[in-house]
Amino acid sequence: MRTLLALILLSAMANSLSAQSDPNFPVRVRIAPGWIEGSYHSTTGIQSYLGIPFAQAPVGLLRWRAPQAPIPWQDVRLTKQFGPRPVQASVFGDMYSRSAGMSEDCLYLNVWTPAKRDTRDLPVLVYFYGGGFIAGDASEPRYDGAAMAREGIVVVSANYRLNIFGFLAHPELSRESSYKGSGNYGLLDQHAALLWVKENIAAFGGNPDRITIAGESAGSVSVSAHMTSPLSVPLIAGAIGESGAGIFPTLSPVPLAEAEKKGLEIVSAAGFPTLNALRELSTRDLFELFIEPRKFSFPTVIDGYFFPRSPLDILRSGDQARVPLLVGWNSAEIPGQSLTQGKVPDAATFQNRVKELYPTDFSKILSLYPGSQDMEALQSATDLASDRFIVYSTWKWASLHARSGSTMVFRYLFSRIPGSSMDSETGSPKRLGAPHACEIEYAMGNLSLVRQTNWTNDDFSVSKTMFSFFSRFIRTGNPNGPNLPSWDTYAPIRGKEGIMRLDVVSGMEDLPTEERYRLLDKLYGNDR
Repeated sequence: MRTLLALILLSAMANSLSAQSDPNFPVRVRIAPGWIEGSYHSTTGIQSYLGIPFAQAPVGLLRWRAPQAPIPWQDVRLTKQFGPRPVQASVFGDMYSRSAGMSEDCLYLNVWTPAKRDTRDLPVLVYFYGGGFIAGDASEPRYDGAAMAREGIVVVSANYRLNIFGFLAHPELSRESSYKGSGNYGLLDQHAALLWVKENIAAFGGNPDRITIAGESAGSVSVSAHMTSPLSVPLIAGAIGESGAGIFPTLSPVPLAEAEKKGLEIVSAAGFPTLNALRELSTRDLFELFIEPRKFSFPTVIDGYFFPRSPLDILRSGDQARVPLLVGWNSAEIPGQSLTQGKVPDAATFQNRVKELYPTDFSKILSLYPGSQDMEALQSATDLASDRFIVYSTWKWASLHARSGSTMVFRYLFSRIPGSSMDSETGSPKRLGAPHACEIEYAMGNLSLVRQTNWTNDDFSVSKTMFSFFSRFIRTGNPNGPNLPSWDTYAPIRGKEGIMRLDVVSGMEDLPTEERYRLLDKLYGNDR
């Protein structure tokens, strides 16, 4: 009996300690569709509201339609868990979701706010995840908004539809839409999230006129898209782009007829030539239709609605959102083997591949990407692969906005190789530079939430600097501040073409690779 009583007492004490260790208590706020209940962290003072629906579930007849406003609810809606992530294949090894699963019913967003009961007009950050428009999830730890919220910023992360669910264009879809276009549903989801923020963020202490949008990779491409879409231009006050812009050859939109043709070919080949047949498919069947032929990529579209023209043309004409822009890329976005089709890029392999890719201009390429020695070829293959993949388009975005945007542009080069990329025996880097997407957790102040990497004190030091720059920019439109290296604006017309290198030692420096980007600019025909 005594033993049983002791066990009961120990169990009660354990439950009590467990309950006392949770520092959260419920907190409620009223938004346009109804009341929601989130969590208030009693230690940090940060409130979090997770899994808030910002649109109706895009299912049934709403599959492949522009998002519709959420239906109001009567009872208090619990918003303490992330909503389902969009349906997607597991194609990227660095993605770690905190959501409970996948669903076509995925249009949910998350809010972190430091607002007290009488706080108003805090700056707002809306972050769009990357993943090539084929994968991604707003619940990932690296996008967590609590650290930024502790800096006095209301942070929002939002899901959007992906792959065939979010970007299929089809002639029947175009005919049924009010604007006679199709595709871009994922971008329209993002726009709907911005409209939701504009309408509701004051309830969380945010200022609807101080919205900065940010994103990495496809998220950065999305930022460039919203800066150049007349739908979103009035909604944003600042922009941050991390590696990517919707400028050829990086996820640039194609003409509607081309996108419709591609979409029709894919679904017809699968035996579903009509829209009704497609809408009757289950999520599983549509997912399998998408992954079986490995047609992972569906382009964004110049649909006459979200994109009246290409982002390149809009940036040239100065019709984009004329807001401050902080933009940059990483020092080794993608391995050189991606250029040489999986082969080790030694001197001979690299030079032969360059001649294949640029049969009439290979000598110009090799003058700027030299490869006469094996190690030199490895570096140049990495540089050329990275530039073609995403660096050039990001450079072009910054260049055009600095010329036509009538506002400040700040460029960065992230070169910190994460701690886990160091060889434990030699202490030398395993990589030639900072790989694609590795900067996100540094910028958002979330190294401690990403446990797959063995972080060092240097990593935390770099994160402190980058996080400070980003949070200052969100608050003021300028990253400069006390105890930070001075960051000069980018003004190519005035010959100011420096860049902020972000590393253990950060600071402004000249960018000797400008000539590479100018050459690619001519070869892509974007220099006109």
